[in-house]
Amino acid sequence: MKIYWDGKSKNIIGGKVKDLRKSQGLTQKELAEQLQLRGQEFSDLTVLRIEQGKRFVPDYEVAAIADFFNISTDELLSCKEK
Repeated sequence: MKIYWDGKSKNIIGGKVKDLRKSQGLTQKELAEQLQLRGQEFSDLTVLRIEQGKRFVPDYEVAAIADFFNISTDELLSCKEK
């Protein structure tokens, strides 16, 4: 398992996740529910912490989030935290 972070924030995808979620008109709770339907253990608090950079996001969760938004993991990981 690999964890992606930059030494400051606990993850490097928070800003991108927030942008993608908002662009699809989803609340944090709705995103969590959609990820739960795909077998992931997410809550709205999990999504909040990811977006704020306060939660580590291991590679399998990065893959699940990228898959949900129909983008590559490389695309998700290429964006820095806002």
